Amino acid sequence: MLDIKRIKEAPEAVKAGLRAKEVNCDEAVDRILELDAQRRALIVETETKKAEQNRISKEIPRLKKAGQDVTPIFREMAELKTAIAAAAEKLDAVEVEYHNLMLSLPNLPDPDLVPGGKEHNEPLRYYGEPHHFDFTPKHHVDLCLDLGLIDYDRGTKLAGSGFWIYKGMGARLEWALLNYFIDAHVADGYEFILPPHMLEYQCGETAGQFPKFADEVYKIANPTDDRVHYMLPTAEAALASVYRGEILPEAELPRKFFAYTPCFRREAGSHRAEERGMVRGHQFNKVEMVKITKPEQSYDELESMTAEAEKVLQMLGLPYRVVTLCTGDMGFSAAKTYDIEVWMPSYGRYVEISSCSNCEDFQARRA
Repeated sequence: MLDIKRIKEAPEAVKAGLRAKEVNCDEAVDRILELDAQRRALIVETETKKAEQNRISKEIPRLKKAGQDVTPIFREMAELKTAIAAAAEKLDAVEVEYHNLMLSLPNLPDPDLVPGGKEHNEPLRYYGEPHHFDFTPKHHVDLCLDLGLIDYDRGTKLAGSGFWIYKGMGARLEWALLNYFIDAHVADGYEFILPPHMLEYQCGETAGQFPKFADEVYKIANPTDDRVHYMLPTAEAALASVYRGEILPEAELPRKFFAYTPCFRREAGSHRAEERGMVRGHQFNKVEMVKITKPEQSYDELESMTAEAEKVLQMLGLPYRVVTLCTGDMGFSAAKTYDIEVWMPSYGRYVEISSCSNCEDFQARRA
């Protein structure tokens, strides 16, 4: 969520920054400013009436003791009570609209980024040479099937399309890679966390994923107590809330931690549905890093996090490139993002496998 002070101090700059992200929030920003003024006026009005109510209430014993008629006083108290209730009801409605509009604003992009859509993304550096063969390489799906690493048909039988089964050496390879990532991040000074896989709504809200992406995750409702949980779409949704509502001493920053989790996504829509493989999966394993740091150190931490993510690929000997995303291709909560793309021979191009983002206004740094 953007800081209201920033919006009030430079509303036109905020509008321009959001337009650079290829979203037009001009009306939302104007309405937020109106609602903020209404909020403040209603708060002052309510508090003033409550103070008057308290003052009059203290007068009643004295007037009774003096033998004076307190009927007008009680009438005034009743009127104040009604006015306070009406103002509180109006304030609640304003607060709800204000809060929802504030959550609808994406993060502002770094001013140095190239504007436009993904065609303007800029490769920053390359590592290794793409693999080229004197034969047509098999698609990775065919390799997995031929080697008995993954069973797509039986995964679909168990859970429907978008699911698969790792088996035999495929399951062992998946687990070995997860352990490799875990060991590498622990060696880099990150704390290992295993969070719950079902989260409450506020976790998605804190990570900047809700309400925008609330319809793209699986929900679990418990009819016995009306509780609703959301299946974790990515560990970021949990990690961004680990210290939610807490004040951390500056001396303890940055906080570096990571999690391994299975991730669950509905993946609504048809984007890249034509590609064979696991790009449309509804469940997948992921190791995710988060740093919490001071705003003035956030870009340095982004660079170090990106280097740490690159290192695990270098140790695996995988050719990759780092791409700086333009303003229109970044995520909702990102101010600056580096995509790490690995060369995929079966696709004949680089494919994103990791993303390192600075989310300064959203209070989370992740990869």
